[in-house]
Amino acid sequence: MEKIPANTGINWIRQGFAIFRKQPAELAMLFLLYMLLMFSLSLIPLIGQLLPLLLVPVFSMAFMQACVQIEAGKKVLPNILLTGFRSPALGTLLRLGSLYLLAALIAIAASSLVDDGMFWKLMSGQITADEEKLPMTDLPLAMLVAGLVYTPFAMAFWHAAPLAAWQRMGLFKAVFYSFFAVRRCGMAFLAYGLAWIVIGIALPAFVSAVLALLLGKTLVTVMLLTPLSVILTIVMYCSFYPTYVEVFGRPEQP
Repeated sequence: MEKIPANTGINWIRQGFAIFRKQPAELAMLFLLYMLLMFSLSLIPLIGQLLPLLLVPVFSMAFMQACVQIEAGKKVLPNILLTGFRSPALGTLLRLGSLYLLAALIAIAASSLVDDGMFWKLMSGQITADEEKLPMTDLPLAMLVAGLVYTPFAMAFWHAAPLAAWQRMGLFKAVFYSFFAVRRCGMAFLAYGLAWIVIGIALPAFVSAVLALLLGKTLVTVMLLTPLSVILTIVMYCSFYPTYVEVFGRPEQP
């Protein structure tokens, strides 16, 4: 695994846009099916709130495999959403999902040190963001603490799913290789993350402000921003694939 320069992080995003442009309708359909399935799972009593996070590594392989298909000039079909479930590494992916859940709980619990558990209650649904008595002063700091605590977990999880599915690595080996791959490419991932902050937050905020001034109607602005948010999310998913290829090479396909 070679060290990668910072500007490579920007190139990963460009490649994500390039992949999306080749089959935008197919990728949009895949994403909407994914969101519909996640919503359906969330309705299951008791475990519905946990299943979407638990299955993130399994479904992430659908988008990774879709990128492989697009790169090979093949059409992305809806059944690719089940790629992770058909993988011999399904057990490893589910155990990885358990680690996702545990890491998220640790990060949110750590935020309780600065806001007396307010962020925890907000994330668990005990309170809502629109409550008038909700103290917002400590929430940004709590979110920052949660983000910092979760960062090393995110590094360990970033490549773990494709390493398990494509290179048949065990759980801890995949997590180990992922963490140190991201660590060695730290500047590229920093540039990648900062660029997505600008694209994913600053750009929609700017477009929203412009539309609000021109149209003056909140509902119309929201209707126009929703497709933009969906497209950017899909492109972000597509950009995960180049980060893997850059470090570990293209997956071998049967």
